[in-house]
Amino acid sequence: MNVGGRVRRLPTEITGAPMRTVRPVMLRDLYANPEKELVRLRRNGLVIRIAHGTYIAKPDTIAPGEPWKPPFEEAAMAYATAAYGDRIPVLAGIGAARHWHAIPRAIAATVIAAPEQHRPVTLTTRGRIVFTRRDTTTIDALPVDTALGTMRVTRIEQTLIDLILRPDLGGMPAEARAAAIALEPRADPEHIAHLIAALPKAPAAKVRAWLADHQARNA
Repeated sequence: MNVGGRVRRLPTEITGAPMRTVRPVMLRDLYANPEKELVRLRRNGLVIRIAHGTYIAKPDTIAPGEPWKPPFEEAAMAYATAAYGDRIPVLAGIGAARHWHAIPRAIAATVIAAPEQHRPVTLTTRGRIVFTRRDTTTIDALPVDTALGTMRVTRIEQTLIDLILRPDLGGMPAEARAAAIALEPRADPEHIAHLIAALPKAPAAKVRAWLADHQARNA
């Protein structure tokens, strides 16, 4: 931002926040009126609003006046990170399938696992987030670096299991089923077996039956 001929940079409290994403309450020690300051920073093109009260600092490589918005799944994880904390939420289901290129086209919904239930959220930048309550400390996920920071995504094998068990989660069952079919050849059989062994009896049986049926159809 140009102020009196000088370029003013965003404070590290914003750029250094996980996923470069903040809410006004996170800036109470920095600004007397953080809500008003974030609106001003948005008007000057330094941050964008992705949902009510949630703002992302543009990457340092993007000029203030240059139009920019994050990829949908990254924006969704940025929102969830501001809500739950750094590396606590996990991109899952159809969202993880998109990350693994099992759904080739952009879609308007994603799924995020979080430790507490959250109502669905529609982002101002586009797309709807559906939350699912899970223990994210034990979920089979790995860190992924993005332009905004590091987020967690379920591994291929966990993603496959999630799609088999809950294809309707996210409201795109046809895409979820197609993604499961696309992921199955890429899944490690030993790792799949390990994850299935940790499931309760009924879900484990459902996953085994799906895998057996899929493999029989492709034999």
